[in-house]
Amino acid sequence: MIIKPRTRGFICTTSHPVGCAAQVQEQINYVKSKPEIQGPRNVLVIGASTGYGLASRIVSAFGAGANTIGIYRPSSATDKRTASAGWYNSAAFEKAADAAGLKSYSITGDAFANETRDKAVELIRSELGQVDLVVYSVASARRTDPNTGEVFNSVLKPLGQAYTNKTVNFHTGEITSVTLETATEEEIRQTVNVMGGEDWELWMDALKQGGVLADNATTIAFSYIGPELTHAIYRDGSIGQAKAHLEETARKMHEQLSATGGRAFVTVAKALVTQSSSAIPVVPLYISALYKVMKEKGLHEGCIEQLQRLFADRLYAGGEVPTDEQGRIRIDDWEMRPDVQEEVAKIWNELTTENIYDLSDLEGYRREFFQLFGFETDGVDYEADVDPNVEVPHLVQS
Repeated sequence: MIIKPRTRGFICTTSHPVGCAAQVQEQINYVKSKPEIQGPRNVLVIGASTGYGLASRIVSAFGAGANTIGIYRPSSATDKRTASAGWYNSAAFEKAADAAGLKSYSITGDAFANETRDKAVELIRSELGQVDLVVYSVASARRTDPNTGEVFNSVLKPLGQAYTNKTVNFHTGEITSVTLETATEEEIRQTVNVMGGEDWELWMDALKQGGVLADNATTIAFSYIGPELTHAIYRDGSIGQAKAHLEETARKMHEQLSATGGRAFVTVAKALVTQSSSAIPVVPLYISALYKVMKEKGLHEGCIEQLQRLFADRLYAGGEVPTDEQGRIRIDDWEMRPDVQEEVAKIWNELTTENIYDLSDLEGYRREFFQLFGFETDGVDYEADVDPNVEVPHLVQS
């Protein structure tokens, strides 16, 4: 099969196995080029196939020599479609871990389901004994309550009053105005149920009750704050309510875990091109301006650079982990530097459809979007006939 990108809005419906494998190897090479991390030994990553979850797994394995279990949605190829990028990423990771003599396993299923938790506890007990790092990196727009069966759907909406600003079609470069209506109380409730801390806490409880969580275990989840420009639709919007709940959950778990030497943190990361951020109006345009400024200043980081810095300079640097006044680890510090934000704000005010490619790095944004799915990767022959059926070596289905 000759695989080409096919897009539908902010989604690419195809992915390329060779391109995905090449990008995973590139991330592995980056981590191996850095000093060894004296970090975790056995790691569970919930939401492990793309983005920060995948980067966490790579840094754990190839930076600290840890054994890993990754949990993600099943999405193998069929005669009519490719597998997901996450499936190809995971297959490439597992093969590289095998070659390095590291234990690695994949559990595919619904991360919100009790059956998936039960399978993870069973696998940890039989293969690893206990885990000393749990990374929660689930990105989903919908969640089914595992106990009641209620289905929750999240929304991207402001609170209090409608929000209008400019946004971009990153495929065409056209800048338009977008207005988002306010979220209802019910929509806020559902968004918190999907993206807040409840499921993370359910996971930690299941691991503790199953006896597979080490006394000194660390757990982290990811959040975003960003500049005032995006606050109305993110930090001060419906998603922000969910993230506030996530952070409160972290503080509660940190207090509980610290009794046995454990830790829980929310990590505030920088704005990056992800499948999730591509869906948020205004954000792709902001990221395009941000990328231009940070690349010019030599400050740009992707997921793997962010997670390498998190592990090496924060979580496992020795001593007390530096946090802000809310107990959050801030690896968005370079993005939020005043000189960076001042330049981004200046660019933002001047951006039009006519000058977008001159003033911003929209081309870099577009390229990174397609790289999420294994396309536009250096050294890959996209005219070659490839087999879309790729096996994940150590796969356990929930």
